[in-house]
Amino acid sequence: MNIEAKNLSKIYGDGENRVVALDHANLEIVSSDFISIMGPSGSGKSTLLHLLSGLDKPSSGSLTYDGKDIYSYSDKELSAFRRKRIGFIFQQFALMKHYTIFENVEIPLIALNIPKKKRKEIVMQSLDMVGIADYWKKLPANLSGGQQQRCAIARALVANKNIILADEPTGALDKMTGQEIMKILKKVNQQGKTVIVVTHDENVAQMGDRIIRIEDGRLV
Repeated sequence: MNIEAKNLSKIYGDGENRVVALDHANLEIVSSDFISIMGPSGSGKSTLLHLLSGLDKPSSGSLTYDGKDIYSYSDKELSAFRRKRIGFIFQQFALMKHYTIFENVEIPLIALNIPKKKRKEIVMQSLDMVGIADYWKKLPANLSGGQQQRCAIARALVANKNIILADEPTGALDKMTGQEIMKILKKVNQQGKTVIVVTHDENVAQMGDRIIRIEDGRLV
């Protein structure tokens, strides 16, 4: 699935409170790319990721997936598109703290109405891929940060989505654990998934096939 952004902009507020978070971004991403989006805090990289994912709507410009502008979809259609196509990985893991690791990873499959018996098989395969199948009954608080991020990756992958978006996936981890997480994402990419990683870490960015740098809302 190819992605193309044309003159994509996002502006918050008006008058003295007007903030240009993203300024006429043009970007092409082809299927199975591994893209690193790099920039300092406040540069607009997370805004760009949210627009690419359909989590936020642009002030102007277009975003197409295989030639179809996703912002022409209704809210219901856009939600269904994200549910089927896009997996998210966040810096702070975004796990449900009262759910077990298994239950956290199971959530996307429930949303897709996958039968319960089939869900168990799929979840365990996903947990095994990221190396935490033995912890499936544990709560997130009983896992290390790296193990929690592995759970978040398993959740992003479990529904076989072909685009994985990661917002500072190593930001809350130590260097060694962060490298392990990036190796998993690299493996995911080699299996044919498109991976887009937002980071401010040069070492993390270098693991991508292509680095896109952003400053003050502009791609440079």
